Amino acid sequence: MRRNFLGLLGKAWLALILVFLYAPILVMAAMSFNASPFYQLPFEFSGAWYQDMMANEQIFTAAARSVLIAAATTVLATAFGTSASIALFRYDFRGKRILQVLLFPPIAIPWLITGTAMLIFFFTIGIGRGTPAVLIGHVALALPYVIVTVSARLSSFDITLEEAARSMGASSWTVLRRVTLPWIAPGIVAGGLFAFAVSFDQFVVSYFLSKPGDTTLPVLIYTSIRKGFTPEINAVSTIIIVLSMAVMFLAARYSRFGGER
Repeated sequence: MRRNFLGLLGKAWLALILVFLYAPILVMAAMSFNASPFYQLPFEFSGAWYQDMMANEQIFTAAARSVLIAAATTVLATAFGTSASIALFRYDFRGKRILQVLLFPPIAIPWLITGTAMLIFFFTIGIGRGTPAVLIGHVALALPYVIVTVSARLSSFDITLEEAARSMGASSWTVLRRVTLPWIAPGIVAGGLFAFAVSFDQFVVSYFLSKPGDTTLPVLIYTSIRKGFTPEINAVSTIIIVLSMAVMFLAARYSRFGGER
C-alpha cells in the first residue's frame, strides 16, 4: 500500500514538473495566435503577428546572423572538441587530470562573469567587439560541452579494436576513420547539437561582444522587450521552439545515443 502511494506521489510530482516546464511555452505559443496585442480574452485566432514578423527585416537579419555564428561555432567546437577528446583518451601526460577538471568551471561559472571577462580580455589584446570576438567567445563556451559529451562516448570504447586494426596493417588515419570515428559518431552528433544550442541561445556573451546594430536574435529579442513587448516576439520564439524540437526528435530518431538499437 505504501509503495503504491509513493509511486502515485512520484508520478504526480513528475506531472507537476512537466506542467511547470511546458505550460509557459504552451501559453506563449497560443498567445502568438491571439489577435489582441494585450492578450485580452476571449481568445480571437489570428495570424497577424506571424505576418508582421515575416515583414520585419530586422528580425530576419538577426536570425540569419545567429544561425551563421551558431553553424560556425558548431563546426569549430565539434572539430576541436573531438580532437581534444581523442587526445585525452589516447595519451597520458603531465597535467592531464588538471585539464579535465578545468573543463567544468566554464560550464558552472555564470555567463555574466564570463562575458565581462571576455570583453575585458578582447579589448586588452586588441580584438575589441564584433563578429570575431562573438565567434571566439561562443566556441570557448561550447568546447567543454563537446569534449565532455564525446569523452563520455569514448569511455565505452574498446581500445583493442584499434590495436587489432593496426595489427592488420591499417594506418593511423585509417584506424581513426574506419574504427574510432564511427564508434564515437553519436557522441559527436550530440556534442554538435549542444554547441549549436549554446551558441544560438547565447545572450550574455553576444550582448557584451556584439557591436551596436550588429546583434544576434537573442539580443534583439531582449532589446525589443525593453522597448515594448509585442506578440511578434511570441511568434519568433514559437518558431524557434518548434524547429529546435524537430531537430532533437530527428537526432534522437536517427542517432543511437543510448547504444545499439
